[in-house]
Amino acid sequence: MATTAAELVEKTAAKAIDYTNADQLIVLVTEHGTSIGMKAVTAIVIFLLGRWLARVVTNIARKTFQRAKMEDTLEKFLCNMLNAVLLVVVIIAAIGALGVQTTSLLAVLGAAGLAVGLALQGSLSNFASGVLIVAFRPYKVGDFIEAAGVAGTVKEVQIFTTVIHSPDNKKILVPNSQIMSGTITNYSANATRRVDLIVGCSYGDDLDQVRALLNDIVAGDERILKDPAPTVEVVALGDNSVNFVVRPWVEAANYWAVHFHIHEQVKKRFDQAGLNIPFPQRDVHLYQHGADR
Repeated sequence: MATTAAELVEKTAAKAIDYTNADQLIVLVTEHGTSIGMKAVTAIVIFLLGRWLARVVTNIARKTFQRAKMEDTLEKFLCNMLNAVLLVVVIIAAIGALGVQTTSLLAVLGAAGLAVGLALQGSLSNFASGVLIVAFRPYKVGDFIEAAGVAGTVKEVQIFTTVIHSPDNKKILVPNSQIMSGTITNYSANATRRVDLIVGCSYGDDLDQVRALLNDIVAGDERILKDPAPTVEVVALGDNSVNFVVRPWVEAANYWAVHFHIHEQVKKRFDQAGLNIPFPQRDVHLYQHGADR
């Protein structure tokens, strides 16, 4: 049957409609895809640029603190805090650029933060202890301390931990809460320290000669302070020796050098003077009972 003109017109119109719907779908997908892609690119740019700006602002703050001659411990702690806060702001801004409602996001983060806070009570305790360390400053960067079972030089007070380098150059990270909950011994807090030594001589030696020799050793070391005056006195009559205490005062930085030097000088000068440094001895007496068999 021949196709009428009306039917031909209807078929042509239907094809035109189909083509129009397909074009609209393509345009719709293209527009939305482009929009999502642009948002993703914008979010990435915001994150990268924001992270860079956070470093720049932190460096500017650090230089400002240094020009103000702020104490190193407080300076590093504040810079770490500032960098962490700026990174949180940058992340929220990047998420907002994706079209996510940051208001609801902040509410979710608040609830999540509460849950995480309850789960991470130890970390929050470390954070609070870090704030107390910065506020009350029981020690500062560069001090030699003994705390939480370790000893060494403080290199940095971070948000959660204190970085300590041991005398043999090991890096030790100590939780701040462990430090604040125990005893802290700060060997660098005072400008001077007393070197406490015990020197023994034989019961047969002249005590006045020994005292004079020990005083001469102390007086001959220029690193030993005149005020407070050093102490050289008999402290105990031991099992094997008469014990003198030798207690000179030195600057904190010279403590170990003087400690080692005096021990060496005592041995050399005692040998030269014919004095004896006793060591534990025991006399063993053998008795024979009965006749030999």
